[in-house]
Parts: sequence; structure tokens; C-alpha cells
Amino acid sequence: MSDSTPILTQSDLESRPSLGETIERCIGDFSSAQLVQAVLVSIAWFFDAQQTFISVFTDAEPTWHCTDDSCNGVSNLCQLPKNSWSWDLQAHTSIISEWDLECASSLIKGLPASSFFMGCLAGGLILATLADSSLGRKNMLFLSCLMMSVSCLLTIFSTNMWIYSVLRFINGFGRATIGTCAIVLSTELVGKKRRGQVGSIGFFCFTLGFLSLPAIAYINRGSSWRKIYLYTSIPTILYCILVRFLVRESPRWLFIQGRKEEAVSIIKSISTSENQRSLIMDFNNVSFEQETWNVDLYSAIKILVEKKWALRRLSAIMVTGFGIGMVYYGMPLGLGSLSFNLYLSVTFNALSELPASLITFFLIGKLKRKSSLLGFTIMSGVCSVLCVVMGKIWTSVEIGLELVAFFSACTAFSLLLIYTLELFPTCVRNSAISMVRQALVFGGVFSPVLVAAGRQNNFLSYGIFGLVIGLCGLFVIGLPETRDTQLSDTMDEEEYKERAAAAGFNLLV
Repeated sequence: MSDSTPILTQSDLESRPSLGETIERCIGDFSSAQLVQAVLVSIAWFFDAQQTFISVFTDAEPTWHCTDDSCNGVSNLCQLPKNSWSWDLQAHTSIISEWDLECASSLIKGLPASSFFMGCLAGGLILATLADSSLGRKNMLFLSCLMMSVSCLLTIFSTNMWIYSVLRFINGFGRATIGTCAIVLSTELVGKKRRGQVGSIGFFCFTLGFLSLPAIAYINRGSSWRKIYLYTSIPTILYCILVRFLVRESPRWLFIQGRKEEAVSIIKSISTSENQRSLIMDFNNVSFEQETWNVDLYSAIKILVEKKWALRRLSAIMVTGFGIGMVYYGMPLGLGSLSFNLYLSVTFNALSELPASLITFFLIGKLKRKSSLLGFTIMSGVCSVLCVVMGKIWTSVEIGLELVAFFSACTAFSLLLIYTLELFPTCVRNSAISMVRQALVFGGVFSPVLVAAGRQNNFLSYGIFGLVIGLCGLFVIGLPETRDTQLSDTMDEEEYKERAAAAGFNLLV
């Protein structure tokens, strides 16, 4: 039987407008309705940040003081009688003091944080392609936020470390796809000129969420750690209601699924009146071919592995993501071991995300993806290693180098996700970004172990952080540049562009 698979030819692509061009023509390059949609979707990053770094305060080891002369000169409270020392604050301010974990192993103390990241890995693996296949971007975002908020609220009722760790696992499981769905949904409705800026709105919201944590924790100092979970869960539940009723589905995804009428209806609702008359005619002429493979739960991942060019891109970007994730998630967890105020150090780290978000927002249109990502990963690696060296000589410089390293990792994090969504077509874009976020989280899984080991030797934490992110960043060298390129919608279309680029390179050679 002959193969009836439709193939996109050069004449097809040139004679008919693409889906992206049609959307831009119908609703303009960027409208107020698009801005509202982007901001509303990106707010999910705010609550995502809170749950990602909340354990910095709830799982912190409190300070203590001696109650008699028998413990003078002893720095390890596990070597002292229980009645010779006392916590500086009430025992319920941290899970460590409330559940008497001060002398537990590092593995037990780090179990909740590790459980959260393991939940992120499991959630990313199981939920990775649902947004590309059956559920869509909006429904996946709603369900993820709802699961994260409910598990956060239930954490208040934890009675021991094991129940607490299980709920943290569920929290991470639900949180796994929030950033992916948010960045994809917010960027698929806008033109290529505004794509990077819209994508960076989420990073800015993530920064604000991170920055809100030390403020909430400081206000809550002396009170139960449970209140921090309460204060972060209720607003998230309210946000879920907004997503359910106000957020629109991605027209690109609807079109890929063959739901053309719904896609046209959504675009019509946010387009200007003068563009509505020609909307149907524009979509009748759009250059789009149905995918040659059926989109089910894991077909997106399968096609990414089967296509050599896609596998090459995915492998390189995931290795880079692993290195960035180790530094991005590890450095905030290690702040408690620095000789600096915890509230201030977390605040400074959160503030360092702000210029990273602003750089991405204002300069993303001018920055070359590949060279910028390479530069920031190298800078982060160098400063992280110097943090170990200079910390032994000049301790006051240690926090400064840590902030520069974290700032560079934050900027690289933002660039990595924007770069990824430009490297892959609509039909697998959500799945590709999910896989990259899996790599980021996988790097974070190792961070608590390295942070615990680094309390005895800083090189085992910050030193390894620097080496890993520096080496992993080199893998982007073999990737194509995507700045100012048109987003593809199908694998056939992206493969044609890949072959055309290769042919052009061969002609130059």
C-alpha cells in the first residue's frame, strides 16, 4: 500500500500563510486582551515559586541557646543533655524543633525537600503530554494548580515527618506542569516579536512569589510553620477559580486538535472589530497539515525520540537544564549554612531574580539564545566555584559571589525555557518543555544531598554546583539559533526548516 502521508513542500509553505501568521493578522501583533490573558496565566508562577522554596523556612533548623553552664563551648546540641539547652523560639516554628529532628540524619531532615522534587519528577513524567494530547493547556493548568493548593492546605494537618513528606510529594506532583502550561499557553497566542517578552512575564511573577516568602515568614516568625502553608494555599485556591472561568484555551492547540470552530471563536473574541470579518477566510487559507501521527498520551515523547533532529535538540537542552536546575534549586536551600541572616539572604536571592526577569523581558528580542545561554551558565559556574575559594579568604565576599552565581542561573533558567519553546513545534511544544523542566528538577533532586554534604566542605556544594552548570552549558553549542524565527506548528514543518538550514549550510561550505 502506498504511503498517503501528506508532505509539506516548499511551494505549499510559500503559497499559503502559516497558522502563526494568520493569528497575528487577525488579532494583531499584541493587544490588550492578549496582555490580560498572558498576565492571568502567568500568575500561576507566583504560587509555584512559593511551594518550591517554602521549605527554606518551614524546614529550617532553628537557633538555640544554653540554659546552664554545662554546654559552654559546645556547638553540637546532640552532645548535650536535653535540659541544658533550649530553642530561641517556640518549638512549633519549624518541623525540626516540633518533631525533635535536631539529631536526625541529614537524609531524614532533607526527606521533605527530596520528596517534593521526586513528586515533581513523577508528576512531570505522568502528566507531561496531557496538555498536548487530551486535556489541553488550560485544563492542565487548572488541575495542576488545584492539586498543588489542596495538598498545601492538607499539609497543615500533618502529625509527623512521614505524613508531611507524603503531602510534599503530592504537592510536587501537582506543581510539576504549572510552569510548562503557563509559559506555553501565554506565548502561543502572540506573535514572534512579543513571544519572548510574554514568556518572561511568568519569570517575573515567579520572582514575586519567591520574594513574598521571606516577607510571609518574617511576619509569621515565632508562630507555627503551619500558618505559612495556610497563607499560601488559600490564595492559590482562589486563583484556580479564576483560571477555570477566565482563562482561554490556546487556539493553536485547538487548531492542531482539529477543533477549528473553537479556535476561531476564541480568536474572534479577542480580535479587533475590523479583523473579525476576514477571520473565517483567513483560517480557510491557513497553511496547515494534520500531523502524520496520532496524538495520544506518550506519542509526543515518542516522536521526539524517533526524529533525529528532535532527539539531538532535546538531549542537548535537557543536559543544560540539569546543570541549571542543580544551581537554581540548590543555592537557596544552602543559604542556611552561610554566615548571614536567613531572611536577608533569601530576600537578596529573590531580589536577584528580579533583574534576571527584567533582562529577559526587555532584552529577549535582542539577545541571541544560544550565545546568551552559554555565557550565563559559564558565569554562574565561575562565580559558584569562586564562592568556595574566596569564602575561605574573605567571607564577606561569599554572599556577593553567591548572588551573582544565582542571578546568572536565574537568567539562564528563563532563557532556557524560551529557547525550548522556540526549538519545537506546537504539537510537541508542551511535552518538550515538560521534559526540559524534568531535567531542571532532576538537577534539583541532587541539591539537598550536596547541600547537606557542603556543611562540612563547601566544595561539595557550591564547588560541584559551579562545575556541573559550567560543563552542562557547553551542550548548547550544537543547537540552532531561534531568535526572530517563526514558530512551527507541525513536525513536518519544523523538519522542512531543519533540512533547508542544513542545505544552506552545505552550500556555504
